[in-house]
This record gives sequence, C-alpha cells and structure tokens, in this order.
Amino acid sequence: MTIQKSVETTVIDPVCGMNVSPDEAAGKRQHQGETYYFCSQGCAAKFRDNPERYLKPKEAMPPAAGQVEYTCPMHPEIRQLGPGNCPKCGMALEPRVAAGEEINPELVDMTRRFWISLGLTAPILLLMFSPLIPGDRSGWPLWLEFALATPVVLWGGWPFFERGWRSVLNRSLNMFTLISLGTGTAYFYSVAALLRNMPVYFEPAAVIVTLVLLGQVLELRARSQTGSAIKALLGLAPKTARVILEDGREEDIPLERVAVNDRIRVRPGEKAPVDGVVLEGASSVDESMVTGEPIPVEKTAGARVTGGTVNGAGSFIMRADRVGPEMLLSQIVRMVGDAQRTRAPIQRLADVVASYFVPAVVSIAAITFAVWAIWGPEPRLANALVNSVAVLIIACPCALGLATPMSIMVATGRGAQAGVLIRNAEALETLEKVDTLVIDKTGTLTEGKPKLVTLESAEGHEDLEMLRLLAGLEKASEHPLASAIINGAKERGLQLAEARDFRSVAGKGVTGKVEGHVIAAGSAQWLEEISVEPRALMERAEQLRQQGQTVMLVAIDGRAAGLIGVADPIKSSTVEAIQMLHQERVHIVMLTGDNPTTAQAVAGKLGIDEVQAGVLPGQKAEGVKRLQSGGHVVAMAGDGVNDAPALAQAQVGVAMGAGADIAMESAGITLVQGDLRGIVRARRLSRATMRNIRQNLFFAFIYNVLGVPIAAGALYPFFGWLLSPMIASAAMTLSSFSVIANALRLRRLEL
Repeated sequence: MTIQKSVETTVIDPVCGMNVSPDEAAGKRQHQGETYYFCSQGCAAKFRDNPERYLKPKEAMPPAAGQVEYTCPMHPEIRQLGPGNCPKCGMALEPRVAAGEEINPELVDMTRRFWISLGLTAPILLLMFSPLIPGDRSGWPLWLEFALATPVVLWGGWPFFERGWRSVLNRSLNMFTLISLGTGTAYFYSVAALLRNMPVYFEPAAVIVTLVLLGQVLELRARSQTGSAIKALLGLAPKTARVILEDGREEDIPLERVAVNDRIRVRPGEKAPVDGVVLEGASSVDESMVTGEPIPVEKTAGARVTGGTVNGAGSFIMRADRVGPEMLLSQIVRMVGDAQRTRAPIQRLADVVASYFVPAVVSIAAITFAVWAIWGPEPRLANALVNSVAVLIIACPCALGLATPMSIMVATGRGAQAGVLIRNAEALETLEKVDTLVIDKTGTLTEGKPKLVTLESAEGHEDLEMLRLLAGLEKASEHPLASAIINGAKERGLQLAEARDFRSVAGKGVTGKVEGHVIAAGSAQWLEEISVEPRALMERAEQLRQQGQTVMLVAIDGRAAGLIGVADPIKSSTVEAIQMLHQERVHIVMLTGDNPTTAQAVAGKLGIDEVQAGVLPGQKAEGVKRLQSGGHVVAMAGDGVNDAPALAQAQVGVAMGAGADIAMESAGITLVQGDLRGIVRARRLSRATMRNIRQNLFFAFIYNVLGVPIAAGALYPFFGWLLSPMIASAAMTLSSFSVIANALRLRRLEL
C-alpha cells in the first residue's frame, strides 16, 4: 500500500511497504526538537526529520495502463517501466508478469551478436593453428587476427563492456566487471604487442566473447522456460465469449468487452471465458489446470465456474461475475509473477558471498599476474597475462547469482499448475521446516456450507414461529450460521420480517427486535449476559454437540425459547489429508470458536491431535503465538476474515482459495481448490525446491573453489598444466547453464 505524495513520487515504508504520511494521521512525535514520523500500520520504522528522504522515484510507482513494468530476476527490488539492464548485476530486465509469447529483444540481440562473432572467430582459430599448415604465412596472420577480433571484441562484446563500466560507476561489481576486465586486458595488450612485434592474444579475447555470448543465449532461452507455467495459464483464457444479447441473439465478442452480469453461452469443448455462475444447463468441467485435480467437476444451476476451465460434453449458460483482472485466473497469474520475483532467505548467503567475491577475484587476478611476472618461467609477461585473464573469466559469479532465483521461478510456476499458489519465496522455504499445523474448522476442515438440521422449541413456543423470527434477525448478520438459518426458513416456506436494533458480539451471539419481539441467539454465556436463564436447554444442547452439531440457544422476550442445531459437512478429502499430514509428522491443532463438545466430536472423527475450542476471533493469533513460543514452526490454515491475524502471525499462512480475499492477502500460500491435501503438495514442493537450491549453491561454490586456483596456475609446479582463458570461458558458460538446467528439473516434479 502506498500513497501518492505528488505526481512524481510516493512515500513508502522501506520496512513493511505500507504508506507513510507526514501528517498526524500517520503518527508524529516531537523528541528533543526533532520530528519522528511513524508508519500508519504501526511498524517500528521511524522517519527522522523528513520522510522526503524515503521518496521513491516515479518508475517505482505502479505502471499506467499499457505500460509494462520490468524487473531483475536476481534483484527484484530493481523495477522500471520498459526494458533495460539491472544496475547491480547487469542482467537484462524481464517483464514483471509474463504477457504471453512475446519476443525477448535481449535474446534477439544476443543471438545476432553470437552468430556474427562466431563467423569471425572461426577463422581466428584456424589462423592460430596456421603454423601447422605448410607454407610461409609469417607477418599477415597477426594483422588478419586483429581485423577479425576487433569487431568481435568491440561490437560483439560491447554489452559486456557497457555493463561492466556501469557496475563500476554503481559500485556494484558483478560478472560483467570480470568479463570486460579480462577480455579488455587481453585485447588491448595484444594491440600494443602487435605494434611492438610481440606475442599477441587476440584468439582468447575473441573466443571468450563468443563463448560468453553463447552462454547468454543459452541462459536467456532457459530463463524463458521458467515462465512456461505463466504462459500456459495465460493461454487458458479464450479470446472471445459468446454473449446472449437482450433480444435473445447471440454474438461472439472479444473477451475485453465482456461485462459483469453478461449472460454467456458455453458450448461443448469450449473454455469458460470468465468467472461466473451457471444459470441454465449442466455439464462436467475440467478444472485441472487451475486446481491440479484431473477429475472433471459436475456443474449445474447455481454452481460457480472459473474462467479458463474446459467444458465437457454438455452446454450451459452462465452469468459473468468477475471479469478482466478480477478473474481468478488473472489473480493467479499476478500472484505467481510476483512470487517469482521474491527472494528466499537462503539467497542472503549468496548475496553476502557475491558482495565480497568480485573484489576478491580481482585481487587474486592481480596477485596471479604479479607472481607469474616476477617468478614465473619465460615468457613471464605472457604467462602472467594468460593466467590472470583465466582467473577473471572462470570466477564469474553468474552461476552463484542464478542458483536461487531460477529454482524459485520454476517452483512457483510448478506449484500454480498443481493449484498451490506461492505468494513469496520465504513461505516456500519455511514450509519444509513446519512441524505444527493450526487449522480452523469451518470452511477449512468442513465445506463451509452449514445446514439447519435440528429445530426444537421450548414449551409455549412453536418451532416454525421461532425459526421465522430468528431468521428475520439473522438477515442482518454475515455469519455462516446465519445463512444456514435463513436458508432453512426459506426451505420451509416462511416469510421473513425485518429486524431493528440489530447487534452482534463476535464469538457470542446476536440480538435485536423483530415484529416487536426481542430476539436473542447464541451461546449460553451470551444468554446469561442478557439476563436469560438457559439451563432448561443445556442438556439437549450438549447431546446435539456430541453429534458434531453447532448449537445456538434462542431467547424471545427475555425467556429461553428453544434451540437450533446446524451441521457443517466435513470435506470428503479432509480425512485423507489429515492422514497424509500425520505421515509427514506434522502435529495438527484445531483452533475454533465452536463449542468444545462440538469441536471434540469433529476432531475425534478426523484424528486431530489437539483441540483449542471456544476461541474468539481476536484470540486465534494469540494461540499461534503460544505454539511459537514453545519452539514450534507453525503453519496456519484458514479461510475467513477472522483468520487473517493468525495467518499473518504464523511462520506460514495457508489460505483456502474459496475464502475471503483478506485471508488470501495475509497468507503466504493459497490452495486454489481449498483442499488440505494441497498442504502436502506444497510441502513436497518446498522440500524439492530447497534441495534444488542447495544443489545449485554447492555446484556454484565448489566450481569457484576449484576453478580459481587451477586458473591461477596452482597445478603448474606439479604437472606443468596451465588453464587457457578459452577453456575457462567455456567452463564458466557450462557452470551457469548447468545451474539453470538443474532448476528446470522442478518443472517435472510429481506433486
């Protein structure tokens, strides 16, 4: 959340990302003559004297319509409108959210430079072996090598020199610093040596540039595959929709023109164009690309349909409810794109190493040059140059920088295909460490669609009259139980009156006036608070709770009038999900505001380890804190507005896809299908991703640990071996590509 300070700037809290305003609404305090501004969300971040120092540039603001925001895959905090290069690592920026099969201008440019450079480098390699070819060629090959190598180094390698120079200006040394320093040294030394009739090294300079260009082409192509999941999701949405007009005619219109409440016909084999509700007809719909479940789902009148899902053999008419960016498919694409740019905590290790790595490599290269120039065998200067350039080239930290981002990008895309949406990389990393799962009951373990199953009135009252009055009161409530009561009354053909003076107390009950009667409903504690004696209803209420029903006691005009029992069916997948989580050695805690007896009845059926019942909405986060204080790594699964604080408090929040938007905003992971088996899938994905990242980091570290000493000539005293800069360049390219190839294996992960 940000607020716009002016047309050009926004004021953002760098700690929590919330808005900060230099006025009283955001919080302001005078202390020893200085003014401190505080984040409006209560964050600990302080803004001393003047928050203007935290103003972000215009390109950090959300892009306007038609503009594409680009970001760096290795440094997601770098954002700008339009393509360019990262000022930190020099890599080409990529669209923050893939827009389909767009052409990558960076890939096109690097491919052109590679093929032209390859065509010029091949003759140089032939000339290098010219002494082996009969005939006198003394003199002319050196000038020919210069003529061929110059466009390769100065034109083909120009992007590397440009990025290397920018890295020096930005004081953020990176792989292009080493490449430009190595190739530039070899080339300009050779130019000077050519004029003085000394040995030249145009071959290494040209070959290094060509191999690095090849590496960039392979890397860019491989990186484009990490967005294949997003492109597949984008391809789900059809281009047109068949809208039924007011006069009954049907017309195919572009998807962008579909509006809310439009009536749309979906024919057999077609894709649902937008999110909506079935009005007429019936069919089975394949939702596997959104939910990860291969079995088609039957859709009849009143059922919800998700845009992009594939209709079966039937035909139906639907009403458009959510279009454009509000569609679930659009939200998934946006969430996956954002998640792919987040940084896992393990990335900090690579960042710390990289911050010291490039200066250390430059120092090692300088020492290598000095040692060979002073104590090395003849030709000393030539050997010093070759070995120092080999050190600079082989130690390029591109593999180290790619190790984590590539795995995260592929993993979040794979999760989206399985109906597991990863909101940030930290949640993905932490999930494998979770040992305790806290679960809300309603909507998480159960269907979230409670039904009225018991209606019993006390002496002197009638069942249907009590229900009619109570349903009139509940019309003003948004509680799930209220819907069950209202639907139960409508099913019985009752006419509902309007309520006045309605009041609701979270976790306790409701009260108000209906047709002159004072109606109250809720827990026994609630009735006692409003001076109603509930004792006559308690025994029967306890019996119903032991059957797993949620019981509400009803009072009319200050006297106990009866009770109702509401049952929420347990999801068909919940039992299997609990068993799978136990196999994962996860301790399961049910945290619910329901009555302890009802909660224990549900927990007993499911085999849940621990139950905390009668918890008010504001106390759920405290329950999570208590578990965390005991040393547990806690995940919280919920779907309601009242679960949002607990979801935010847990190390990993898991939201049900069918739940409230605020729950999904507070969670690190969203299960599209609202199925707890998705948590098991997410844990498998977390373990595989972290294993993949550790493999990548190991490859990158061990490669540099072994490669730098060899390039410096450490094996020469024992075996007489020296590493050619050309071989070092090929090895550097191979190391980067191997890291990307290893990350791409996650696309085939079985979840």
